[in-house]
Amino acid sequence: MPDGASALQLVFGGDPALYGIVALSLYVSLCAVVLGALVALPFGACLALTNFPGRAFLVVVTNAFMGLPPVVVGLAVYLLLSRSGPLGFLGILFTPKAMIIAQALLVMPIIAALTRQTIEDLWAEYREELTALRVTPARRVATLIWDARFSLVTTLLAGFGRAAAEVGTVMIVGGNIDGFTRTMTTAIALETSKGDLPLALGLGFVLMTVIIVINALAWGARRVGEIRAG
Repeated sequence: MPDGASALQLVFGGDPALYGIVALSLYVSLCAVVLGALVALPFGACLALTNFPGRAFLVVVTNAFMGLPPVVVGLAVYLLLSRSGPLGFLGILFTPKAMIIAQALLVMPIIAALTRQTIEDLWAEYREELTALRVTPARRVATLIWDARFSLVTTLLAGFGRAAAEVGTVMIVGGNIDGFTRTMTTAIALETSKGDLPLALGLGFVLMTVIIVINALAWGARRVGEIRAG
């Protein structure tokens, strides 16, 4: 980024470094949400539909992990991926892949807990019908996730919001390397510490705009889907 450039010049001038940071931030956050959803959606649905010893404890732990401290997750992933850690042979520490894994671990409890609540509410409505039809547990999970898809969009957006706003985790496992692992949030933290408040504000403006646009697109897609589904 050119020295002395104002935030508006960078934002509206198409600064390649700035938009490189934006692109990396979106890539990491979206990949983390997709990865987290692949695990957390079926897990939350299964938790809603099954009874087993320790289920209540698992529900409490899942809900509690919604507030998981990001730096703790970052530290755990760092220890796993560091050269002396059990997954050090992968050699992905301080890369976007490590940032995706760390953010996915952060959003999984959010998606799982909200999915469990959504599916549990829907199960109360569908229980008799699906039981009478002798639908298998796996089909129940798939059916309820599909029928709750519009509500689950909000769940995924909650996960995306958590991932996009994350600083501590990606700072620890990504290293905030310029041009490689620097995201909008870590760049804002860095520029603020350097006293470059206009640039930090400009990055904050871009971050807020991106989040609003993605939420608006998701809301629009949800409304179109609801209208088409009747």
